[in-house]
Amino acid sequence: MPPFGPDELLAAYAAGVFPMADSRDDPEIYLVEPAVRAVLPLDHFRLSSRLARTVRQDRFTVSVSTDFEAVLDACAEPAPGREDTWINAAIRELYLALHARGAAHSVECRQGGELVGGLYGVTLGGAFFGESMFSRATDASKVALVHLVARMRKGGWRLLDAQFMTGHLSQFGFVETPQAAYLRALKDILDLTPDLAAFMGPMTGAQAVDYARQPTTQAS
Repeated sequence: MPPFGPDELLAAYAAGVFPMADSRDDPEIYLVEPAVRAVLPLDHFRLSSRLARTVRQDRFTVSVSTDFEAVLDACAEPAPGREDTWINAAIRELYLALHARGAAHSVECRQGGELVGGLYGVTLGGAFFGESMFSRATDASKVALVHLVARMRKGGWRLLDAQFMTGHLSQFGFVETPQAAYLRALKDILDLTPDLAAFMGPMTGAQAVDYARQPTTQAS
């Protein structure tokens, strides 16, 4: 592969592809274009009553992009059912570079000051491309997802892309869409300019639940 930096990575997302590696120790990266994508039209988000109660209780201190590197590294750690990772050194450096320029963000959940869950991804136009999540405490990654959706809705994002469907994602309203349809939808929202300050600002659990359940509004 020719030299591949942050600009090429953003262009890849705009074209509907994303990088992966075969393992943490493999120095090579390659681009993936799935035939079917897992996406969440934000108006379709499903939030169970039980999880809504958990979010409202503010069991976790939730923040945005206060420790992107720690979230990235936690997502790369081995976990039950995920003994290896696709996040190698080259991919790690790419996403750190995107974060440095404000194009990648994390949502962190802490208990007693300790990072216990979170997620990270890339933002481009009105789309957020979710890359990975982790959890070291019950419901931590789910709470991070609720806050992500709430903040996307507050800021005017339109689409959350999770790449591949899992049973975990389907419970929240993610659906599979053919790549061609995905690219048409993506083209329509890449020119949007969401409100990043609204995305990153403070938000209580009760506010997160309210925003996650509200219809989206289009930012200009």
